[in-house]
Amino acid sequence: MVSNMPANNSTLLELHVPDFTKVKDYYVKLGFKVIWERSPDGPKGYLILKMDNNILCFWPGTDSVYDQPYFKRFPKDTVRGYGVEIVIMVDDIDAYYAKVKDFANVVEPLVLQPWGLKDFRAADPFDYYLRFCPKHDILDNDNAVK
Repeated sequence: MVSNMPANNSTLLELHVPDFTKVKDYYVKLGFKVIWERSPDGPKGYLILKMDNNILCFWPGTDSVYDQPYFKRFPKDTVRGYGVEIVIMVDDIDAYYAKVKDFANVVEPLVLQPWGLKDFRAADPFDYYLRFCPKHDILDNDNAVK
């Protein structure tokens, strides 16, 4: 069904993963909700998760991901998140960090960054690199490194 409602996001992040179960287990703990899911079936399958205005898409949930022309050039154990930073904005970064730090694979603790916002970094079960920060307008030049 196509909606006439305007999209909140014009760019979507689509992460290729071999296991939807691990995705749901991890991201639900972070506060995401499953919006809809098409069960993996060969190369088919899709999962949409949402927390506030943060939307993540996952495809396909089977070994078929390795048959994609681009991905089959790499060993299956290649770290998926290398060179990719997924930014997830939350209401209260201090409270959120306290809530997730004991189970999330925190790779950089919560600190005040040179651009004036606190953030922390974590790696998900597939080594995608996640940066959690307060909600802000990324288009505002005041958010540049000072």
